[in-house]
Amino acid sequence: QFTSTAFTAVLHREKIAISMDGKGCWRDNVFVERLWRSVKYEEVYLHAYASVPEARAGIGRYVGFYNAVRPHSALGGRTPDQIYFNQPLLAAA
Repeated sequence: QFTSTAFTAVLHREKIAISMDGKGCWRDNVFVERLWRSVKYEEVYLHAYASVPEARAGIGRYVGFYNAVRPHSALGGRTPDQIYFNQPLLAAA
């Protein structure tokens, strides 16, 4: 749907640049898709938010947890913050 003429015509009319890699290139969004899968299954689906502000707060807390506390197997048990800030792996308590 994002490459349809109806959608892209609106972008062109509003002078919005379109940035797309090759069609069907799986790796374009793989990291974001994995993040949103975690957000949905570990936060959103577990809570029945009563309002948009409540959802924003809950998801915001989760993103902080995801980056600073939650170990990631793909990162050798380290957090994204540990990788980004070049911090050592903390020993389990």
